[in-house]
Amino acid sequence: MEGDQPYAGESHQQEATGVTPGSPPAVHSDDDDGYEVLTSFQANQEQKGTGELTDAPQSPKNSLSPNSSMTTKQLQEYWRNEKLSCRAVKVLFEIPSARIVEKAFSKYVKYQIIIIQTGSFDSNRSIIERRYSDFERLHANLLKTFYDEMEDVPFPKKCLTGNFTEEIITERKLAFQDYLRLLYCIECIQTSRIFIDFLIGPEMEEAYSCLRGGQYTKSLEIFLQVVPLQEKLIKHRPILLVPTLCAVVICHKDLDDSRSAYEFGERALLRLQNHPNHRYFMPLLEAMISLAYELGKDFVSLQEKLEERKAKKGPRRAVTLKELAVQEYVH
Repeated sequence: MEGDQPYAGESHQQEATGVTPGSPPAVHSDDDDGYEVLTSFQANQEQKGTGELTDAPQSPKNSLSPNSSMTTKQLQEYWRNEKLSCRAVKVLFEIPSARIVEKAFSKYVKYQIIIIQTGSFDSNRSIIERRYSDFERLHANLLKTFYDEMEDVPFPKKCLTGNFTEEIITERKLAFQDYLRLLYCIECIQTSRIFIDFLIGPEMEEAYSCLRGGQYTKSLEIFLQVVPLQEKLIKHRPILLVPTLCAVVICHKDLDDSRSAYEFGERALLRLQNHPNHRYFMPLLEAMISLAYELGKDFVSLQEKLEERKAKKGPRRAVTLKELAVQEYVH
């Protein structure tokens, strides 16, 4: 028996991945296309079509620069990002261990994956677990979309017997580590939704499910583990972090931690300041104004931005930040 194959009757929905084979893709934010690398022509077309700026490298004239309206925290984050952009940053994958999981109707191996960012000291090492069937599903999906690029990428073959021996597990740990390294070296795959969802999708699904169920403490715990990893993976398009940051805002707010909610809201607004047409922009401003009022902070500039956007958008039903967030990662 192939050691990572569940017995009949086990649903993949109960696996660590929470993804069923052939299931429809998860619902993401409006910036789904940002996962793939855009050519200069596509970027120009996107900018013309949406009126938004892309997060691709810009000329100094158009790039974000520090200004007097920034808070101290925003300035600190700006200069931190500037320093990081000057370093060669990449992600390394290590698979140091694995464990055998036995359930009533299945037995399989889970591989521990440690993701580390190079180019600076990474105090937030990200740790996830995936099983053979997760890697197998990733490989199949990548072959469908990037067949030419995947042609020379080897994948560990299934074994009919011996899947739980120390020798086979060690062999697969090294093979999967090399496999992830090779995938990350292919730029179009590195920035693809397929690859990024393999690394954060299961945790995001669980976090949003807890959010929809009102389990804010558990949801927040998962989101706070995912955010550092997501930041490592989306350097090509930081705006993709906005929905996750906004979900953290909601969790903190509903747990009566307004100060933390405001801090994460500032991080999200920093990524949205060149994207006033983004669907999270106005709902986030509404939430930030409410939090600023509650914390005794100045909210005049936030109110002015909101009124400006409302004047351009015209009368329409206001969508709350929470209403947007609960729609993420829904099958």
